Amino acid sequence: MVFKEQIQLDRKYTETMKTRLTLLLLALFASTIALNAQDDCATKLSLFDAPVRIKNYEGARPHFADLRENCPRVNIALYQGGEKLLKHDLKQAANGDKQAIAQDLIAFLKQREQHFPAKTKTGYNAAKIAQILTDNKIGTTKSQFDAFKAAWEKDKNTITDPKNIYTYFKLAVDSYKANQIPLESVFDLYDEVKAKMNKESNSLASKLAPLLTKQDNGETFSSKEKSSLKRYETNLRAFSIFSTNTDVYFGDLADCPNLIPFYGKDFEAKKNDIAWVKEAAGRIAGKDCTDDPLFIKLVEQLHNLEPSAKSAKYLGILALKNGDTKGAIDYFNQSANLETENSEKADVYRRIANLYKKQGSYGQARTFYNKVLDLEPSCGRCYLNIAAMYNASANNCGETTFDKRAVYWLAANVAEKAARVNPSLKKNATAAAANYRGKAPSKSDVFNSGKEGQTIRIGCWIGRSVKVPSV
Repeated sequence: MVFKEQIQLDRKYTETMKTRLTLLLLALFASTIALNAQDDCATKLSLFDAPVRIKNYEGARPHFADLRENCPRVNIALYQGGEKLLKHDLKQAANGDKQAIAQDLIAFLKQREQHFPAKTKTGYNAAKIAQILTDNKIGTTKSQFDAFKAAWEKDKNTITDPKNIYTYFKLAVDSYKANQIPLESVFDLYDEVKAKMNKESNSLASKLAPLLTKQDNGETFSSKEKSSLKRYETNLRAFSIFSTNTDVYFGDLADCPNLIPFYGKDFEAKKNDIAWVKEAAGRIAGKDCTDDPLFIKLVEQLHNLEPSAKSAKYLGILALKNGDTKGAIDYFNQSANLETENSEKADVYRRIANLYKKQGSYGQARTFYNKVLDLEPSCGRCYLNIAAMYNASANNCGETTFDKRAVYWLAANVAEKAARVNPSLKKNATAAAANYRGKAPSKSDVFNSGKEGQTIRIGCWIGRSVKVPSV
């Protein structure tokens, strides 16, 4: 009996080992197949990616459909290259074929988000899809607007393309004109869109600033820095254009004849709603409709409900309307001290700087323009105003005629910065810089002075140095 039991145990052990061996072999076989499949996908991706990199889309095309269907998770490079290929097709297509290709591109962008969610910015991707819908006239104006709205609400922080932001606002205006959304929604979105464009522009200008300083100092750029400089300036130029387009498209919807009755009709009903009073006063002040009695009523009510940075700012505006410049500056300073939002604080500092400039208090004006630049590096007008003050002070700063005229070089250098941080000012900045350089010492003056290449310290309120150019 013992012998039989032992035989049975041996048989069971043998069967178990056979089963385990079979499972192991199956696992190894499956693993080999998977590895071969991965290797196959990697090979196909390489054959696809290489021609895409040199824009040989026809050479990449034979591998594209296969990769989409059989290797959708091979690598993010599939989606980066595939988007380029489909955009190329869309650009080259006849009008009758564009919508089909656009739909395919949209499906492909969704496929990327499905397989590579961690490497896909959801808001950015959704806005890109909404832009494709709009550009190719897929759906209605309202459905296109809703697509942008969904992207904005999903993750507006990742939406950084100025065209996307402008298109979203343009569609909002079009939807309002078709009686599909209320005017208040357009006003609200305008504030959001302008704030977003301002934020992105300032971020770019902050990155550009050290490169401009390095360029001014004649330092050598690495290839990466050259690329960054070009990219920052290109993107700043785009934001400048689309920000201007946003204001233009808003048009007369936000003019005083529309704003005053829009808010005036609700004043009695909403005058104790602090959020509404702030919004109304802010928009009316922003469009300089401050001569209307409604603005005075709003400011007084705002200060009664909640004395704040905003109410102090508006009281400053009213003081200025009444000719009380000192009182206006006092109120603006109060506002700046209470304000926590950088954009609002910058606006108040700008108002103070302009008042000091108008008074001829150039040193104080520059201090406040620099405060604005600390908060909004893209404030090109700040640089233009500082340059204008240098220009106006040239005859008063410097011991010799040559040193006095050297101030114009400094003014020109500062004016040129305006165009770099805000390309929409390029025409004015270039003209101002040329005017200032025309008044600076000539080449013969530089040669006769013996100061070529030297650094001149400019006195009085300016307190800056400028390098005499080589002739």
